[in-house]
Amino acid sequence: MNATAPVRRLTVLYDAECSLCAFVRDWLLRQPQLVPLELVPAASEEARRRFPGLDHGATLDEITVVGDAGQVYRGPAAWIVTLWALREHRPLAHRLSTPSGARLAKGAVLAAAKWRGAQWNQGPRGGAQWGGRVYRRADGWGYDPDAGWTYSAPGCADGTCAPR
Repeated sequence: MNATAPVRRLTVLYDAECSLCAFVRDWLLRQPQLVPLELVPAASEEARRRFPGLDHGATLDEITVVGDAGQVYRGPAAWIVTLWALREHRPLAHRLSTPSGARLAKGAVLAAAKWRGAQWNQGPRGGAQWGGRVYRRADGWGYDPDAGWTYSAPGCADGTCAPR
């Protein structure tokens, strides 16, 4: 990675199964961009193909942005660089890049993470508890409003299960 290379394009990796993340993705797509943003579901086949060196499990836990010269931004820095790419929000990004602004950005990221985590704890009867990891449909998890999260192991009847 060339640290002095200009950023001409950013790829935002987001959790496609998170309602907050999908809302932010849609909002980002509507914003005028000074630097083009590509939004790619985190841990997707496309993300794995394009960025084989990333820890794709970690990209599901925290926003990750990748610059076209290989720069990787996570957490508050990822939010700041994403705002920097937007025409109407670049001044805010500059303010957030100061030491006091960085504390505010970190607080906003933590608040979003707390909200995301709370969604796991709010089952239809208030009793569903998050097990500390992300549950994915592709891994056999499903959500039913009445039953909560359930797991159905992928079938291996013919003995040709995909390795994990």
